[in-house]
Amino acid sequence: MLTTLIILGLSAVFFVNGKIRSDLVALCALILLIVCQILTPEEALSGFSNSVVIMMVGLFVVSGAIFQTGLAKMIGSKLLKLAGNSELRLFLLVMIGTSFIGAFVSNTGTVALMLPIVVSMAAGAKSSVSRLLMPLAFASSMGGMMTLIGTPPNLVIQDTLTNNGYAPLSFFSFTPVGIICVVVGTLVLLPLSKYFLSKHDKKENQTPTSRKSLHELVDEYQLLNNLSRLQVTASSTLIGKTAAELDIHRNYGVNIIEIRRTNQSGRPKLMKSVSQSLADPSTPLEEGDTLFLMGAREKAERFANDYHVELMSNNELQGKKSQKTLEFYDIGIAEIVLMPSSKLINNTLQDTGFRQKYNINVMGIRRKGEYMLHGLKDIRMHSGDVLLVQGTWKSIAALSHEDEDWVVLGQPLDEAAKVTLDYKAPIAAGIMILMIAMMVFDFIPVKPVTAVMIAGVLMVLTGCFRNVEAAYKTINWESIVLIAAMMPMSLALEKTGASEYISSSLVSGLGAYGPIALLAGIYFTTSLLTMFISNTATAVLMAPIAISSAMQIGASPYPFLFAVTLGASMCFASPFSTPPNALVMPAGQYTFMDYVKVGLPLQIIMGIVMVFALPLLFPF
Repeated sequence: MLTTLIILGLSAVFFVNGKIRSDLVALCALILLIVCQILTPEEALSGFSNSVVIMMVGLFVVSGAIFQTGLAKMIGSKLLKLAGNSELRLFLLVMIGTSFIGAFVSNTGTVALMLPIVVSMAAGAKSSVSRLLMPLAFASSMGGMMTLIGTPPNLVIQDTLTNNGYAPLSFFSFTPVGIICVVVGTLVLLPLSKYFLSKHDKKENQTPTSRKSLHELVDEYQLLNNLSRLQVTASSTLIGKTAAELDIHRNYGVNIIEIRRTNQSGRPKLMKSVSQSLADPSTPLEEGDTLFLMGAREKAERFANDYHVELMSNNELQGKKSQKTLEFYDIGIAEIVLMPSSKLINNTLQDTGFRQKYNINVMGIRRKGEYMLHGLKDIRMHSGDVLLVQGTWKSIAALSHEDEDWVVLGQPLDEAAKVTLDYKAPIAAGIMILMIAMMVFDFIPVKPVTAVMIAGVLMVLTGCFRNVEAAYKTINWESIVLIAAMMPMSLALEKTGASEYISSSLVSGLGAYGPIALLAGIYFTTSLLTMFISNTATAVLMAPIAISSAMQIGASPYPFLFAVTLGASMCFASPFSTPPNALVMPAGQYTFMDYVKVGLPLQIIMGIVMVFALPLLFPF
């Protein structure tokens, strides 16, 4: 028992210190438990197969897909209209909305659903995301107290009551308690988050903003002024012809820079897929193809008239927001600056065969503040010229390997990762609704972890990510390892008898001082244990002690069992006490001490309020 407590104490010290990564501290503690033969290797590694950990992995993927498809931004922008320009209204909207969802969906699922939406809302409102994410995690736990199914400890005390012959609690017996939790939590978090998490504002402001975004490059080179969009209709003589046959640049002085094709034949509307490609000389054109031409407008009009192609007017172009600019789903743009030793120096693009060799278009040249957009194939390159290039993201990435000839400016692949696949947003929304339905409705025989796994795999299979690697990148492995490595600590405390000794000693010592003192003892003992043991395990451990203590002093067990479920669920002072706390840790850039500074005062205040409120709701 002593060895286990020492390992736990050392872990807490290193967590608070923050100089060593939290996942590494957790792994070291896990290894010590094995070396000291407190746990077997199988017991120590059980956390990595725990359903909660697997669920967290899946939720990271689902959350990433909600981001990648732009669904989070869409929902966030609509919610942002309710908040207006008020940071207070935004905070209240997050707290109330999250609490409501948390009443019916697991707190982990609630945070995974709301996290990308809140991040998008914060960006839209130019507010600090770190001041919203920790309250988001806490609100999901508070909302869980609203209903019987809101959090597992609620079901634990229900089972304890019925097993001992007491009347069961109804679905909404918890609602008054939950409302008090949300009100107290909101009032306390409002100043705490503003004061203790404000330092993150400075960190965010220090982020370099010198990189040009994709749309900033479009504006800088005024590409839209030379861009025409044409639709291949059924009557067009372009159908079946290739770009090589057309020889459009020689005949008309314009270039086809992109072919956009919507593939939805035989598919439901939600399964619509958009593919982009450069104008491959051998690609035959089809009805419904959208051609993007770069060049003078009058030349594009002549081409459209000759081949009976529908040319979108400037007014139409502005009216259809989704088509008024270049999109970067599969094709991107980047700047490269030519080195003095480059083979392109003193040569024209046509002479070097740049397009054929690298499968890249040059859309513009910037030379000493001057922008050249026409007749590029005949311009001789100079050292220091900046070329705006266009190609598939894979081709742009390959340019970085030719560092003897040029340097790729900025981080184009990072910019590519920010491009949302917004045409996939309806699919992501459908999968998200399906996941929530499977988690909420009992008549669907699917466990929550299975629902999340199904949703995560569907997000990948339906193309809500560019590729599988993009899905893996959404998983924050530090949080996963932290939770998985700390879970066996609860087993060690139970196995050595440490947890039972602590709980029974504290509670038995307070019984003689009356029901209020005993209630406070049960609440804060449960709250303390939950910092190191999962809330469900703590509730299972403390519920029998609470009902036995109540019976010994002749009091009603209901307030004491509510103290157990509240103490187990309202644990905010540690990032690994609940999965929601861990989920928001990387996105909010929080340290262990951030949870102590904000969560510990909230946990104490919540405990004091509930010790006096519970006897009013459930008399002794």
